[in-house]
Amino acid sequence: MMGQKTDCRKDCQISSHLRDVPPGKFLMIRHPLSDEDFIREFSDAELPADTRLKTETYLLYPGIELSYNYFLGDRFRFHHRHKDCVLSIDHCCRGRIGWEMKDGLSLYFGSGDLAFHATDKCADSLITLPLGYYEGLTVSLDLSVLRDTLPELLRDAELDICALCRSFCGEKETAALPASPRIGHIFSEVYDLPEKMRRPYLRLKCQELLLFLSMTGPSENTVFDSFHSEQAEIIRRIHDAMTSDLRKRYTIEELSRQYLINTAALKSVFKSVYGMPVASYMKQYRIMRAAELLRNTDRSVSEVASEVGYESQSKFSAAFKDIMKILPTDYRRQYI
Repeated sequence: MMGQKTDCRKDCQISSHLRDVPPGKFLMIRHPLSDEDFIREFSDAELPADTRLKTETYLLYPGIELSYNYFLGDRFRFHHRHKDCVLSIDHCCRGRIGWEMKDGLSLYFGSGDLAFHATDKCADSLITLPLGYYEGLTVSLDLSVLRDTLPELLRDAELDICALCRSFCGEKETAALPASPRIGHIFSEVYDLPEKMRRPYLRLKCQELLLFLSMTGPSENTVFDSFHSEQAEIIRRIHDAMTSDLRKRYTIEELSRQYLINTAALKSVFKSVYGMPVASYMKQYRIMRAAELLRNTDRSVSEVASEVGYESQSKFSAAFKDIMKILPTDYRRQYI
């Protein structure tokens, strides 16, 4: 099992955007700058049967476009063509996503985070959805165009778009900023706009984002970096081992020895990939699996507790209430 769908409501929200996308298909919609009809087509990319993808792209200015992204699945290959001088800024609304790019780099980020990468790094990449779903947006900046044709507001601010890109990506060409109230404020309205308001509102928000980044700079934030894809693969194998039989419990030291990765790297990369420390993630995973069993089976609470790795029903009930804010017996009554 690759992904943990920690909140089926979020999964369902993304599914609603994918109603018109059959399993194994990738739908691309583009809205050009002119008043021409939008372009709607399916990619010929081969995808796993359980994967559904959709992007809807708005051209906002020459050299600037914004795409809404809706993804369901576990892992899939993604190929796209871009100039070498295009920078992508990605914001995650819900879920979690990881790119395994060329040169062996991996970058993972989750809800509320901002990520930056040069698009030649991900022209042919392996994408992983650790939670099974992802919704976010991508702002693409064509630096070769924007050097000469910045929107008026950005020209008035004397924004140096190339310097801005260098400051965030630097030599590694990929980086991310953790979620913050200021980032959240910029994106708080953009995911639920009426169609006729999208382009004008997105034009304003893109410029606000670039001005914010020019004033903030990476030095005022804790930037989390990319890591080698081999480490991410080891962590996924560790994840699969821990979640294949929840009755078993592993220590970090045991996993470190078994998978030949030092404990510090194991803890650090696991948190980067899955968004939580190992212990917190496994606690939530166990409780979400228990909630599923309570909803869909007639097994007793003690049987459910044992199946997800709790020897004591009292400890299970306390953990369940900590995560779900309700006792397991009361939770089950809601579904009877």
